[in-house]
Amino acid sequence: MSALLAINKPVGPTSHDVLQTLRRITGEKRIGHAGTLDPLASGVLVVGIGRDATKQLDEAVQKEKEYLATITLGETSTTDDAEGLITKYQSPITNHQLPITKQPTKKEVAVVLKEFIGSIKQVPPPYSAVKIRGQEAYKRARRGEKLNMPPRDVDIFSIELISYDYPTLVLKVTTGPGVYIRSLARDIGTKLKTGGYLKQLIRTRVGQYTIEQALTVEQFAKQFET
Repeated sequence: MSALLAINKPVGPTSHDVLQTLRRITGEKRIGHAGTLDPLASGVLVVGIGRDATKQLDEAVQKEKEYLATITLGETSTTDDAEGLITKYQSPITNHQLPITKQPTKKEVAVVLKEFIGSIKQVPPPYSAVKIRGQEAYKRARRGEKLNMPPRDVDIFSIELISYDYPTLVLKVTTGPGVYIRSLARDIGTKLKTGGYLKQLIRTRVGQYTIEQALTVEQFAKQFET
C-alpha cells in the first residue's frame, strides 16, 4: 500500500501515537507524517503510508498551513500552551505578578495582530523538538536547563480575528512552515502586556488537505478493512 492522506488527529495522542496505530492497522512499517501536532492540538496530520508516499512528506511539510487558535490572555504557561504550569502574568521587568488593570480593546488587539503578519523573527518554545546542541530542546528543558532559544525567520501570511471576549481570543492563522502557534500566542500576550498562552489549537489545512477531507483513525481503519 502507498498513500498520502490526511488524518484528523484528536486531542490526546501524540503524532507518533497516531502513526503507531496506523502501523497496526495496515501492517506497513514505512509510515511518516508531515508537521508534528502537539498532544493538545487536533486536526490535519498529513500521513504518508509506504515508501513512495513517505518520500513526498518533505514537500508536504513546506506547504501553507491554516490553524484555528484559542488564546487565553492574562496568564502565561511554562510550555506556552495549556499543558504547562499556568501563572498570572508577570512583568518582564520586575518578574512580579501584576493585576491586569486595563483589558485590551478589540481595536488594540487588532493593531497588535498586524505586527505579526509577514516575515518575522520567532523564538520557538523551550518545550519543543527544536534541537539545541544536537538534542531536542524539550529534553533539556525537562532536566531544568535554562535554554537560550535562537530566533528563526518564519512567515505568517494572515491573522483573522474570529472573536474576542477577554480573556479569550480566537484567531484564524495562515502560515508557512516552521511557525509555532504557541510562540505566537505567547508573543501576542507579551505585546498586549497581559501575557498569553495557547489554550486550544486545531489545524484546519495543510496545503490542499483540509479538515473536511481528513479521516479519523476509526474511519481510516473501516475503509482499510473494506
